[in-house]
Amino acid sequence: MAQPAGASATQAKFLSGSLMRHIAVMSLTASVGLMAIFLVDLVDMIFISMLGHEELAAAVGYAGAILFFTTSFGIGMSIAAGALVARALGEGDKQTAKRRAATALLYGVVIGSVFAAIVWAFVPQLTALLGASGETLVLATGYLRIILPSLPVLIVGMVGGAILRAHGDARRAMMATIWGGVVNAVLDPILIFGLDLELTGAALASVCARATIAVMSIYPVLRHHGGLDRPRSVDFKVDFAAIMTIALPAILTQFATPVGQAYVTRAMAQFGEDAVAGMAIVGRLVPVSFAVIFALSGAIGPIVGQNFGAGQLDRVRRAIRDGLVFVLCVSVGVSAILFILRAPIADLFNAEGLSRDLVYLFCGPLALAWFFNGVIFVTNASFNNLGHPFYSTWINWGRQTLGTIPLVILGASLWGAPGVLIGQAAGGLFFAVIALALSARTLRKVAPAQFDTDAVSYQRLTKRISLFHFRR
Repeated sequence: MAQPAGASATQAKFLSGSLMRHIAVMSLTASVGLMAIFLVDLVDMIFISMLGHEELAAAVGYAGAILFFTTSFGIGMSIAAGALVARALGEGDKQTAKRRAATALLYGVVIGSVFAAIVWAFVPQLTALLGASGETLVLATGYLRIILPSLPVLIVGMVGGAILRAHGDARRAMMATIWGGVVNAVLDPILIFGLDLELTGAALASVCARATIAVMSIYPVLRHHGGLDRPRSVDFKVDFAAIMTIALPAILTQFATPVGQAYVTRAMAQFGEDAVAGMAIVGRLVPVSFAVIFALSGAIGPIVGQNFGAGQLDRVRRAIRDGLVFVLCVSVGVSAILFILRAPIADLFNAEGLSRDLVYLFCGPLALAWFFNGVIFVTNASFNNLGHPFYSTWINWGRQTLGTIPLVILGASLWGAPGVLIGQAAGGLFFAVIALALSARTLRKVAPAQFDTDAVSYQRLTKRISLFHFRR
């Protein structure tokens, strides 16, 4: 592929060297940063459990489903920014990379602000829809209305981290989230216990952590990677197409997970607040336990994107294969550790009765089922970077609807609250197989010529979104 005018002669980082090493280094480095955030969420839950009120823990469970929904918007924008910046770097065009980083960031903040305002206005209705009522509904509403206005700040941090990873700078992306975790960890006990703010204190600590991540993610982009270009109005119009062609399906893809989780939360609510509290504990354990797999979904994207931009399709195929092997190794290792530590983990949260049963269930066979979710993560990252982002949308929505709702209904009818988690996990197997088949088909047919994101993507977008009428 010919380099565009003004391209840098410096080769992008992932175009040579061991792909498994790139995947392992990027995933493990990014997972350390994610672990810092997820561990703080876990500590939040431990502190809240120490307060001795089931309503507080249940409120966090309900709020978590809605926060997952809003965070999905930021994830979608970061996927678009990372894919476009990585591809431009793979093509050797650093100027385009800087411009698209800037426009993705600005679009994310503006649209994210509108989205956050809408959700904020309907928080009580949304929380009640999940099954919350009484004091739990009041607590969850107050908690969410403190955190939701910080969504644009979180988007700055997420997009900034994606830009850093697109440059191969996983260390600085990791440090941004670590600093956020440190701030949260320091403020949590001060606000929750020291100032006796309980759930409000946890929410305020989370807002401060988001602001820290945003600052620590953008500063390295400005200081070490050439900064952000100052787009012209015509650049916003052109890049809107390129960004939204990836971001729109990516956002829709991410929305599927909280929709599925919302249904699971509502299904669990019929078994009482003890069951919801147990599910909330599992919800905090999952990202901590499988932070490496969560990180892999963002780490493998730049590797695929750079090599695709450079036309190195053989390395693209091997990167996806090595990613799947990596997921298998992590899933088996983590599941073994969880099984050994299941009793101390349950004790840590003072989990008793049904809550304890759910924790034991997750730390047993259900943890192994996370391999199938990892397969979906890897294939979705490949679709987003190979020009077929709507494949990710179809897979995720299928997983969270057909692969969740009927199986959760069946599981709940057969085994009660544990059956809800069993049904949710079972759907991963079926859709992992579908995702693998679709990925193999895409890799056989894909070619770099399919990607002219300034022209072809715009034409595709205008056919899909009649709402917008920008013209080049």
